[in-house]
Amino acid sequence: MQCKDKVAIVTGGTRGIGHAIALMLAREGADICFSYLKNTEAAESLAQEIEKLGGKARALQLDVRDFEKSKELVETAKSHFGRLDIVVNNAGITRDKALMMMTQEDWHEVIDTNLNGAFNVTRHAIVTFLKQRQGNIVTITSVTGLIGLPRQTNYAAAKAGLIGFTKALAREVAAYNIRVNAVAPGLIETDMVAHLKEEYKEALKKRIPLGRFGKAEEVAATVRFLLSESAGFITGQTIVLDGGLSIV
Repeated sequence: MQCKDKVAIVTGGTRGIGHAIALMLAREGADICFSYLKNTEAAESLAQEIEKLGGKARALQLDVRDFEKSKELVETAKSHFGRLDIVVNNAGITRDKALMMMTQEDWHEVIDTNLNGAFNVTRHAIVTFLKQRQGNIVTITSVTGLIGLPRQTNYAAAKAGLIGFTKALAREVAAYNIRVNAVAPGLIETDMVAHLKEEYKEALKKRIPLGRFGKAEEVAATVRFLLSESAGFITGQTIVLDGGLSIV
């Protein structure tokens, strides 16, 4: 087990990609402190799933946009499990809309959650990682941060920001044995995609060279690789997982 005896934070852990990552980490031997925004029932269910896999779980209801609450997430992981080794910045939202119809609220909510939220959690965790001279950070960005997609100017801006954040931080902390990477999924089978109309989903699949949507478990497998010793010489990189959608 690649994460045996390690402690991980996963933000936005109860749904989709975050849920798959949390279960992957549990299978790999980690204890997990995860955040969720609203769904207490889903959080309790995930904690039970983690424990069935042999891991320990701690769920915190909080908004990653809150700097002090994000500090509480880091401190809880350390106090409850005694250490912190991994941070997975996954929490994110969409407010897709044509720019001419986009409100300031639409813009700020997405930037504050997707970009500032990752800063908030990482800012508090990095102090611990620097002191112990080891740590591993993986941030979930998006293919739209690389190529841009219509009606997602807010989302694309936030996700592109995370790629720059990853590169800059990786250079900053590499000397302390801290690795920082990102995963950029394309269209993944999550609730976000499930709510789309069937005809629109079929049209989207035609744009993907592999002809299908990705699976949350495939994203989790990529995160697992980046956290492993096999990826020990990889930092500052963004691994694209999009079925070929972004091929230039």
